[in-house]
Amino acid sequence: MDKKKFLFISLDALISDIAWCVVKEGHDVKYYIDCAEDKDISDGFVPKVDDWKKEVDWADVIVFDDVLGQGKIAQELKKSGKLVVGGSEYTDMLEDDRSFGQEELKRAGVNIIPYQNFESFDEAIQYVKNNPAKYVIKPSGEAQNIKRLLFVGEEEDGNDVIQILEAYSKIYSNKIKVFQLQRRMMGVEIAVGAFFNGNQFVYPININFEHKKLFPGDIGPSTGEMGTSMYWSGSNKIFNATLKKMEDRLKAEKYTGYMDINCIVNSNGIYPLEFTARFGYPTISIQQEGIMMPISEFLYKLASGELTEFKAKRGFQVGVRIIVSPYPFDDEEAFNTYSKDAVIFFKKPNFDGIHIEDVKKIDGQWLVAGTSGVVMIVVGTGQTMKQAQNKAYSRVSNIRIPNMYYRKDIGDRWFEDCDKLHTWGYLREV
Repeated sequence: MDKKKFLFISLDALISDIAWCVVKEGHDVKYYIDCAEDKDISDGFVPKVDDWKKEVDWADVIVFDDVLGQGKIAQELKKSGKLVVGGSEYTDMLEDDRSFGQEELKRAGVNIIPYQNFESFDEAIQYVKNNPAKYVIKPSGEAQNIKRLLFVGEEEDGNDVIQILEAYSKIYSNKIKVFQLQRRMMGVEIAVGAFFNGNQFVYPININFEHKKLFPGDIGPSTGEMGTSMYWSGSNKIFNATLKKMEDRLKAEKYTGYMDINCIVNSNGIYPLEFTARFGYPTISIQQEGIMMPISEFLYKLASGELTEFKAKRGFQVGVRIIVSPYPFDDEEAFNTYSKDAVIFFKKPNFDGIHIEDVKKIDGQWLVAGTSGVVMIVVGTGQTMKQAQNKAYSRVSNIRIPNMYYRKDIGDRWFEDCDKLHTWGYLREV
């Protein structure tokens, strides 16, 4: 592909790694970050701009990395004739408004898990008392980005959910305006995703397993994500029962980007949980290692509608997030004390499988940037899940950051879950 001009627009510096990949592939890149606290992220890796609107005419392709209103802007730019990777007001709502997303699935003929919306903690508490069961508390809107607020109930009578709701009513009533109580379904958690080119889904699809808890063994607080294992596939039963049924609606929106839906599956059926109507993080960086074409060409052809299929690596991909204090919590004092500008050291100068998140480079030295403590993703690939794990953790062992931590079991879920998924027939290509 000839040299192109890419403009990346981000609220919170999520797309830094992909922008860096496009730079390394020889294209012109300009990168806008909206959040003041994140503006130093990717310094030294990607050229920055302070006003993305002034660069629209310059760009051949414009890439958005989030929902939360970005879809409306992307939609307007598409109407003006620009090539854009991004959503619409409708696709933003699929993720930002959990209830809307569930109702759209239902409208498309997808079975959904029973849920109730609440604006009052007292009403929710009374509901659980009247309908005792296991529930999941899911904040809606911007509060859903605070991952520690999601709570998965364990008790059959719902008493643990009642206790959490009582605590939230005292502490988080100003942050959580709307929330959802969803019946908890037991089974295997699995996500299916695919890229969409404005007219149709692009193949192959992606099957992935997120690891959201902070500690190995799925213990501790929920995080945005600690790592993901995945593989590429043809259409399967889960995809056809969920995302495929949304194809006509996404075509009407001229959606360009990645669409993912997280599900619980068991011997009785498939139960969708929620949409990701954008690139996933760190998912897109892990996927990039398996897409067998330059990511710049991939994005350009996705935006133009030319991409209908692509070659992907066989086997598995494992991505491990490297983090530092105070992640997953917000604590400016802890970050400034333990992590701000911490040096990132590589024992050997080998950067294979290394994907940046909150990193900057000064005089050739990599340093921790931003404020969240999410530093980088380390990716390994292999013909088997074990090979991919070994490659990823071998690369992790080459990295030294003061006070760094990570999960050592990314990918282990596959060994427990794959037999069930195959027995139930969900992974068979159709």
